[in-house]
Amino acid sequence: MPAPLEIPAPLQDPEVPQMQRGGGLIGRLFGKSQPAAPVVRRALDDEMIESLEELLIASDMGVDTALRVTSNIAEGRYGKRVSTQEIKELLSAEVARIMDPVAKPLPLYAKKPQVVLVVGVNGSGKTTTIGKLASQFRAAGKSVVIAAGDTFRAAAVEQLQIWGDRAGVPVLTAPEGSDPASLAFDAMTKAQAEGADLLMIDTAGRLQNRSDLMEELAKIVRVIRKKDPDAPHNTLLVLDATTGQNALRQVEIFQQVADVSGLVMTKLDGTARGGVLVALADKFGLPIHAIGVGEQIDDLQPFDPEEFAAALTGLEKG
Repeated sequence: MPAPLEIPAPLQDPEVPQMQRGGGLIGRLFGKSQPAAPVVRRALDDEMIESLEELLIASDMGVDTALRVTSNIAEGRYGKRVSTQEIKELLSAEVARIMDPVAKPLPLYAKKPQVVLVVGVNGSGKTTTIGKLASQFRAAGKSVVIAAGDTFRAAAVEQLQIWGDRAGVPVLTAPEGSDPASLAFDAMTKAQAEGADLLMIDTAGRLQNRSDLMEELAKIVRVIRKKDPDAPHNTLLVLDATTGQNALRQVEIFQQVADVSGLVMTKLDGTARGGVLVALADKFGLPIHAIGVGEQIDDLQPFDPEEFAAALTGLEKG
């Protein structure tokens, strides 16, 4: 889960001694008073709204989304005195409202094999995500085939083979530098022959030359559609939460290059500020199928909007 936000100094109440102020998300809102001390309330005025906006922008939420969130919080409450807890609850509810429509598991279809094309920049956690998803599908009784389509990076192929071994899933490979579309075609042939439920295809993630990447992905799609006109049935974009606002640009690029149907957000395990997920949901509305919160095979979890909102805002759910 994301690291909780830290409320900046302008929201702290100068009348509360520094030693009484606590940390946490909005924990430093007006200063967190000692248990016996009265609850501190501040007027929800322009200064507080501006400080909240700055806080949300610093959390990678982006300007447009941050302004919309704070505006919704202030509506009907402007000038009223609110506590830290109330701000946390309002902010958490607003974040959850934005995130709820996009929290959807990866859809599974009766079609065999269901082709899942996995895209994303190198280093985003794409290969690891494929291994974790394959493990989950295998545990659910599905037969899975993986195609190591990033044929230009030997390390990616080796890592995928390791994950395939862990998950008990066959990984099809080709010599380094081979045509990824040919490998995808062979994998499709094998998956069909074996009656596999799912075929997961890894792809290269080189954004330096977008035209090459676009052509490569387009060729993979053309080739697998010779086997199944409806393939790929899912195109997953894997994003690294620690890249912050860069994730928005990556979605824009991969939407141009591939018909992205859903997102997986990795590395959301404490170092990421997390607000970028809210920005992604607000701007694109693409389903978030899962989040990666660690390196273990079980550390890919369904996306829970309420849990995420509470973690982002530092709200302790009672």
